[in-house]
Amino acid sequence: MNPYQYNQQRWKFFLLIFAAIIAAASLLYTNYLVRNLSKVERTKAEVWAMSTKSIMTMPDVDDEFITFVYSVRDSLAVPAIITDEKDNIVFWRDLDSTKTNIKTTAKDSSNHHLDYDPHYFEKQLNFMKKSHAPIILNLDNGAKWMVYYKDSWFLQQLRVFPYIQLSLIAIFLIIGYTVFNSIRKSEQNLVWVGLTKEAAHQLGTPISSLMGWVELIKLKFDAEDDETLNEMENDIKRLEIVADRFSKIGSTPVLHNANVYEVIAAYIRYFKVRTSDKILFELTGDKHVEAKLNIPLFDWIIENLLKNAVNAIASEGKITVKISENIAKEEIFIDISDTGKGIPRSNFETVFQPGFTTRKRGWGLGLSLTKRMVHYHQGHIFVKDSEIGKGTTFRIILKSNLTYEPTEI
Repeated sequence: MNPYQYNQQRWKFFLLIFAAIIAAASLLYTNYLVRNLSKVERTKAEVWAMSTKSIMTMPDVDDEFITFVYSVRDSLAVPAIITDEKDNIVFWRDLDSTKTNIKTTAKDSSNHHLDYDPHYFEKQLNFMKKSHAPIILNLDNGAKWMVYYKDSWFLQQLRVFPYIQLSLIAIFLIIGYTVFNSIRKSEQNLVWVGLTKEAAHQLGTPISSLMGWVELIKLKFDAEDDETLNEMENDIKRLEIVADRFSKIGSTPVLHNANVYEVIAAYIRYFKVRTSDKILFELTGDKHVEAKLNIPLFDWIIENLLKNAVNAIASEGKITVKISENIAKEEIFIDISDTGKGIPRSNFETVFQPGFTTRKRGWGLGLSLTKRMVHYHQGHIFVKDSEIGKGTTFRIILKSNLTYEPTEI
């Protein structure tokens, strides 16, 4: 199991559960408040309707009682419309005053009785009918009044509030996750940088000693041209390069113009003598393309890809490196193909994540580091093609250091 991916998925799961609990609690509590306030407003609407009926139908009574009924009605008012059984408007309350009374002019002689906007009232009445069941008032003469009402402004806002709240919580969680993830990655990077620089420092002394011992052996046994000692010296130089790589991690690499074919050819010559004779290496393509490279880091890129190719080949096979150029886009393509076991299409992106590996041993950092080093070279890398049982092709794209002018005809 990939420990990096496991920890990442675990934190995502906890964060999702926490967000779901907050969302559910907020919605449940808000719905509880809305239901209770809706009942209260229904009661207020009923009392208001009864008060209005009393005022409009009561016989002459003393002014003190009328004042009391008016006070009760006005204190319990909600946006409402009273109609008769034929939907003719009898009374309304707390609607838009700019649309419930329209001044007529002399030119409006045909509409001189119009004292409200019928389209506005029709719209409001339809909305109220859909919002709540009507309150029915039975009059003394046998007729009926229908009282329609809608939620108050406060209750309308309360219905919307949980969605605004959840949106804010979602934004907070996204920002929190992003910041936390950024801090965690920054801490991991600092740890890796510290470890690599310490490894480079620790390797420095034994590498220097090994170089001295090899020179002493050559002098003592007069073995300047001994092939074994020369290969040992090459390995020590390789260790020196590796230590130099580690010491430069965390720093911005310095890029120099270099011939891509020659750099890759030099590393393949070193690498293939340390690999099984049953694996063939082939380097083809344009021998003249140039790019801005940091050669020690670029060697590391090629090393990781070639090692992965060798590990993918069970016993014998072939590794091909092809260099080509897209003149129109001024890009260099480096395709590294093997005849190994292949990669499932679902893992084309996953292979570059830290910790991903199909081997029993190893930390699964090779391709992750490779991708980062390619980015240092202002390029990118991806799985161009792969087929289970037939092999895989990785493609590196670098910016060409050669520019071409369009040919005039």
